[in-house]
Amino acid sequence: MNFIQNDLVTKLQTNERYPLTDEHPHEECGILGICAPGEDVSRLAYFGLYALQHRGQEAAGIAVSDGQKLDMYKDVGLVSRVFNPSNLADLNGFLGIGHVRYSTFGSSMISNVQPFMIDTRFGTIALGHNGNLVNAGKLRRELMENGIGFSSTSDTEVMTMMLAGADGEDWFEHIRSCMRKWQGAYCLVILTRESIYAVRDPWGFRPLSTGKLPGKGHAVASESGALRTLGCTAIREVQPGEILRLSGEDLTIRQGIPPAEPAALCIFENVYFSRPDSNWDGMNVHQIRQRLGEQLARETRLTADEVIPVPDSSIPAAIGYARASGIPYNDGFIKNRYIGRTFIEPTDSLRKLGVALKFNVINENVEGKRIILIDDSLVRGNTTGALVGLLKEGGAREVHVCITCPPIRHPCFMGVDMGTYEELLAHNMSEEQIRDMIGADSLYYLSLDGLLKAAGRPTGYCTACYTGNYPIDINGALSKTRFEGSRVSNCG
Repeated sequence: MNFIQNDLVTKLQTNERYPLTDEHPHEECGILGICAPGEDVSRLAYFGLYALQHRGQEAAGIAVSDGQKLDMYKDVGLVSRVFNPSNLADLNGFLGIGHVRYSTFGSSMISNVQPFMIDTRFGTIALGHNGNLVNAGKLRRELMENGIGFSSTSDTEVMTMMLAGADGEDWFEHIRSCMRKWQGAYCLVILTRESIYAVRDPWGFRPLSTGKLPGKGHAVASESGALRTLGCTAIREVQPGEILRLSGEDLTIRQGIPPAEPAALCIFENVYFSRPDSNWDGMNVHQIRQRLGEQLARETRLTADEVIPVPDSSIPAAIGYARASGIPYNDGFIKNRYIGRTFIEPTDSLRKLGVALKFNVINENVEGKRIILIDDSLVRGNTTGALVGLLKEGGAREVHVCITCPPIRHPCFMGVDMGTYEELLAHNMSEEQIRDMIGADSLYYLSLDGLLKAAGRPTGYCTACYTGNYPIDINGALSKTRFEGSRVSNCG
């Protein structure tokens, strides 16, 4: 093994870097906008963000307007920890935007928590962003050359500052002029004193939907499942390049810039990110994941006694695999869904147990069995290897690992934290080496053709993490913390 492979094995054995989390690519962010005349929008936003919590667990924020002034509260932590009846009561208004964050650009610090709020010559605005600009460095330098300072290391602040100085007679024109300069993935909610604007990039990287609230007004959210939580009807996806305005009872839709051809929807929304009850690209995510499992069964044709998922995101795929293969589905793991949310740090001895703190094996279900273990991705290998070990300790005779997507060999520069080339197992090791490293009896990945077939169409998705073929120029797109070194001087 080379140095990188030895380093990866060490991480697998000690779980030092990812002790209590899984190895999946981390979610981007979740955004929400609500225009609800006569309603207490902060409480609606709270429950809407709860429905988007899976997209970001590092920080949360809500900004509101009562038609006269904007107020905001944000902090690091889960939605349930950031907000309480007292601080929600201080957020008075019928217009509101919300954000849950995972740091895809800029590290986890309070100055990077969204929404961002600033005063502009057009009035005060607040902005929440899901995605990642690949040309943020160039745009930031141009702003600094014009005397603009920054208080954070996030590309979202770059977008906010650009909007503050944009050309045009109204916010539709301000936004449109900036869209012509932004390169990369962005879904935005922008709060002004009197309206909310929602924006989706022309490639359509990230999902965004809008719907009509049960009373007056409309809402927009990263996923349709959050809109249904709020009771929305007439839900439609915001199309690539569109700008929406939510004002009073009205919803105005304009094409900001033309949609890109072909589109570049993130295929990983189907594989892992989106909630199973959400619709993405006109299809239900749960149904797509079942088809991923069915397709994987057709490609692998394994003989085994049971199909077991890694809970929870792989359950639909395991159901599909079992249905297509005729091999019985069963539960092999019980997941402790709260271990990652405790304030109490584990002792060193507990920390070394790693995923054993998060998963327990049902020994009676696996003892003496040939197991097909279904998971949706294999990125760094630490969790998968530990799960295979737990199954074998529980008495499993064989463990065959089946992944519902192709090997992830390339980083994402469009807002998903998949790691660097050095961290990506499939970039540095052969499939046989990975199989031996995780201790599986065999290892299978779904083919790219099979993935696209299950997703419903052969083109229109971004598959760069598998192929290295990025839909836009990524020159200059570096690490998510590349602005960190200049932060002090920017703040004065």
